[in-house]
Amino acid sequence: MALFVSILLSLLAGFAVPLQAGTNARLGTLLGHPLWATGVSLLVSLLVLGVLLLFIKVPKPNLMAALQGPWWIWMGGLAGVLYITVALLMAPRLGALNFIMVVIIGQLLISLIIDYFGLVGLPRKDISLQKLIGVLVVIGGFVITTRG
Repeated sequence: MALFVSILLSLLAGFAVPLQAGTNARLGTLLGHPLWATGVSLLVSLLVLGVLLLFIKVPKPNLMAALQGPWWIWMGGLAGVLYITVALLMAPRLGALNFIMVVIIGQLLISLIIDYFGLVGLPRKDISLQKLIGVLVVIGGFVITTRG
């Protein structure tokens, strides 16, 4: 049952990604510039997070520990701005399917590099032939979808 719930929640998170790209693209058009849509999207995220933090009553963060961590722990925020801005610009040009497929290919490629070198605090993992074939299958799927 726990595996089913995990898969279901992950599927819902997957549903959110192209919806976010499309809604933010429209918001950027209405606001007059893509960066305004990025800012509004992140502000809404912050507000929703604030409500969740109050509702769930999580303990206060250990800011001193975070400040003593490696420099790269702060890159998630930069990655979020990059993703949101690129998504709202490229999803209308590529279409939701092609945009998300390219995003997934990017995620797979960087994941192979992260695993191989053990980057960002994750354990080192070998790159097997099966993993490479899996990535190539996804790339092949992208080539098929863009040919139509």
